[in-house]
Amino acid sequence: MERTRGPAPRRAVGEETLTTRTTGDYEERSRLHDTFTQMTLSLQEEAVARGSFEVAFPAAAEKMKRAILQLKKVQPCIPPCGIQEASRRFHCRGCYSTVCDLPLDCPVQDVTVGRGDQAMFSCVVGFPLAEEEIAYSWSFAGGGLRTRDASYFRGMPRARGYLVRIRPVQPTHRGTFSCMILHDQRPLARLYFFLNVTGPPPRGETELQVQFREVLRWAPRDAEMIEPWRPSLGELLALPEALTLGNLAVLAAVIGLASAAATVLVWAFFRWYLSGD
Repeated sequence: MERTRGPAPRRAVGEETLTTRTTGDYEERSRLHDTFTQMTLSLQEEAVARGSFEVAFPAAAEKMKRAILQLKKVQPCIPPCGIQEASRRFHCRGCYSTVCDLPLDCPVQDVTVGRGDQAMFSCVVGFPLAEEEIAYSWSFAGGGLRTRDASYFRGMPRARGYLVRIRPVQPTHRGTFSCMILHDQRPLARLYFFLNVTGPPPRGETELQVQFREVLRWAPRDAEMIEPWRPSLGELLALPEALTLGNLAVLAAVIGLASAAATVLVWAFFRWYLSGD
């Protein structure tokens, strides 16, 4: 069944505009749409064979009139999005039909879920769908993106049906989920859900982080009792980095001062001793 968003040639009889309200009327209007197409082709063939539309038109017009009169009154389009076959209008004077002038892409819905909880997305629209040949296709744009750009989305082969659950929710799930509703492989609507993950990490992870911080702050109880290392001169000289030029110069200066001090002390002692005699 073909769905058009603009004018297309159709066979008509009166001037009234009709549509449907329920899923059953959805099927009926779909059949009527196909009948319009077939009727137009048959009318053209018969007109070519008889040489005039005036001869072929009356029987076709009467048949189509009976089909149109069985339809219910027009149903208004249900915003904000979707190709709504159930609201198709047949414009008899212009010989064409139209569907709601609404975009295929629906607005993004925001969903906020705490980390570790469950997220649920329902791919449901407000207008009626056919009972058969309805399929759902899911995709995901990660990295925290809130977008409707198809180039960012990747398919989710394991997601099937109109309802999808994610549990437990993790920060990696933050992003936009998209659901495409198809009828007979033709898109009817595309829904978007932006998942925002909030809240603290799970309890187990929190406990692990607390233990890690305690290890970083840990110190031995007997740390005050540890005596500092006081190496001897021999131990210092035994170190590989001890015998540098700077250290040797300092060591020579210390030895020279010590010798001079010892000489002065010995001289002062003998002078004191001799002065006493």
